[in-house]
Amino acid sequence: MKHEIEVRQMMKSFGKKTALNGVDFHVQQGEIFGLLGPSGSGKTTMVKILTSQLLHTSGSVQVFGTDVSKLRDSSQMKRIGILTDNSGLYDRLTVYENLELFCKLYDVDVKRIDEVLEEVNLIQDKKTVVSKLSKGMKQRITLVRALLHKPELLFLDEPTSALDPANKKQIHTSLRKLNESGTTIFLSTHDMEEAESLCQRLAFLHDGKIVALDQPHNLRVKYGDSTINLVLRNGSRIQIKQNEAGAQSVAQYITSGELMSIHSNEPTLGDIFIQLTGRSLQ
Repeated sequence: MKHEIEVRQMMKSFGKKTALNGVDFHVQQGEIFGLLGPSGSGKTTMVKILTSQLLHTSGSVQVFGTDVSKLRDSSQMKRIGILTDNSGLYDRLTVYENLELFCKLYDVDVKRIDEVLEEVNLIQDKKTVVSKLSKGMKQRITLVRALLHKPELLFLDEPTSALDPANKKQIHTSLRKLNESGTTIFLSTHDMEEAESLCQRLAFLHDGKIVALDQPHNLRVKYGDSTINLVLRNGSRIQIKQNEAGAQSVAQYITSGELMSIHSNEPTLGDIFIQLTGRSLQ
């Protein structure tokens, strides 16, 4: 399968401080790939390098099969979308006027504006001056701007950090729809529920290094403790191992009619991150 992003032994230093150290990964065409880590782990630096806003110190970074520096060409920039914590919106213009400017820059039909505003539940605010919007609304507008030209590759850096659960869910629906239409998505987040909900594969970033990379389910299986909990009719709870003896115990409880429910002990992504690094994702 074609790789939209390929990173090999990439390093990034700021003076004597190493922000990213020997990073290796690839992002397949058409997938949603998550980079999961706490604030200060190097996620934003990674996004800036992958979008050619920063130069890496050493190693290889390719996007669309060529060196990442090629993204600086206007023809290549039109192939990507970027959402970061720096909105770049014009406060004195309305939502529609901001998006209209972007349409002109990217040769997008302005009819697309209403279409995407509907998707993020902001169509009623298109005539509102940006300075009057809340932080969460501004974040949704910057997402709309990143989606307007239907990019081949979309970079999202903490895209829903200022949103309430309802709007977050709506944004996730829009992102899945965009991905199903063919857009590859690179998602940087510290929100483990967001990563679990959206990503086919994800990488844990800790102190500038990738400490784990796989599908969410495979990570939970790999770092789980291979036990399950049984809840019996008398209210008691029993933990057993997933082996032959454990299977016999489950069969006995089922046969006797004592078993109410069975629950796995798969760890959350947050549990796994703590297990690997000794610190939380927050």
